Amino acid sequence: MANPVPQKTPSEPLNLPTKLAYGVGELGGEIPGNILVFFLLFFLTNVAGLNPTLAGSVLLIGKVWDAINDPMIGYLSDRTRSPLGRRYPWMLIGAIPLGIGFSLQWFVPPTSNQWLLFAYYGGVGILFYAAFTSVVLTHNALAAELTQSYDERIGLISFKAAFSIGASIFSLGLAQIIFAQIDDPSQEYRILGTICAVVATLAIFLCVWGTHKRYKQIEAQRESVTQVSFLPITQQFRIAFSNFPFICVIGIYLCSWLSLQTTAAILPYFVIHWMGLPDHHFTQTALTVQGTALSLTFVWSAIAKRIGKRAIYCIGIPVTVCALMGLFFLQPNQVGLMYVMAVFVGLGLSTAYIVPWSMLPDVVDFDELNTGQRREGIFYALVVQIHKIAVAIALFLVGKALDMSGFISTTSEQLPPTQPESALWTIRLLIGPIPAIVLMGGLAWAYFYPISRSFHGEILLQLIERRNTETLRDGGDEGDGEDEGDGEDGEDYG
Repeated sequence: MANPVPQKTPSEPLNLPTKLAYGVGELGGEIPGNILVFFLLFFLTNVAGLNPTLAGSVLLIGKVWDAINDPMIGYLSDRTRSPLGRRYPWMLIGAIPLGIGFSLQWFVPPTSNQWLLFAYYGGVGILFYAAFTSVVLTHNALAAELTQSYDERIGLISFKAAFSIGASIFSLGLAQIIFAQIDDPSQEYRILGTICAVVATLAIFLCVWGTHKRYKQIEAQRESVTQVSFLPITQQFRIAFSNFPFICVIGIYLCSWLSLQTTAAILPYFVIHWMGLPDHHFTQTALTVQGTALSLTFVWSAIAKRIGKRAIYCIGIPVTVCALMGLFFLQPNQVGLMYVMAVFVGLGLSTAYIVPWSMLPDVVDFDELNTGQRREGIFYALVVQIHKIAVAIALFLVGKALDMSGFISTTSEQLPPTQPESALWTIRLLIGPIPAIVLMGGLAWAYFYPISRSFHGEILLQLIERRNTETLRDGGDEGDGEDEGDGEDGEDYG
């Protein structure tokens, strides 16, 4: 009886250049994403002069398209075969349209007609989000394909988180510089959008160049023993949603980002209209949050390697919840305390960047154990779609709440008006209690997440044993073809 063929593994651990290149790729999505979250709603209502409800609805236009766009690109990327692999063609195809679509979002058409403005920004949003999905979804899926190690994934996602936060700091710092140098608000945003579009596009190309060698190493050991599912997309969704750890990750991610995106969207209104401060305090406050989060990213990563991913989330997020409630009680003269609260928001925020994304590759391994297939594209498509839905819901609800509260919109030529008490009260609720409650939902989902380091180690051992067995079988039955399609029905192997 022949001895089992040993499972191949990469001869070298995940190296620093690969981690850096993967992190750089995060700039391609996060620079545009952060600018949109922090500035788009404010730009539409206070610069373009769009009604708050229509402004919030602009994001929902893109979400209708994303309901088809996200899962379809995930499904197709799983089935893509090219010399570059499954993910990279989609990144390269989407890079330039992403930059063009993003820059166009910051032009103000020469019209005051509300519906023409709505049509312009809605149409540009469809172009942008199609390219955004093509790039961001496939880049995120690479995390599951560059390493199989539980701890290496924490390290890799720490670089992703660091560059994600760094993207926010870069974009906010750039905005601070541009806003200080240029008086015309419409020109400010146009320049900001163009520069960020160029940087994001270049980052995508650098990521492809810097990670492809490592990707091919990992893919070489998987392709002969791991099948790609050709099930209908609806059945693949059903399999994904039957994966309980995945449901937990979705809950953690959705609660985290719905809360934090709401806070980010309302922050300029809070700083300018409630605290009564000049607009540069908004970018300084946001930079304080993101700077704190960046400085603690690798600290949380090191702690997670000792106590686990779930544990750091359950430690960091309660700090953010308390800080958000502190913002609610702030009075206009407590500027120093506002910055202190911003530091504590950032302290917990970094765990929200690290934890869901480092859990998701482990969920993909768990799915492979149960089904015999790898469907990173499907899992990451669903999470990317949830991320964009969270942004859209946050901005839409903020816009709708402001509109219902009597918030007074302005154009770039007008001075900020005195807002009614109802609008100020709504702004305070949206900066504190509402996102805090949503974050507590994320803690509940984290409590039930089942994949620990030891559990993941067992998953990998069983996968290696199966791959060894299948390699031996394929070697003995070459050309037989009888076992092709194992697992196509998605039945549980575990």
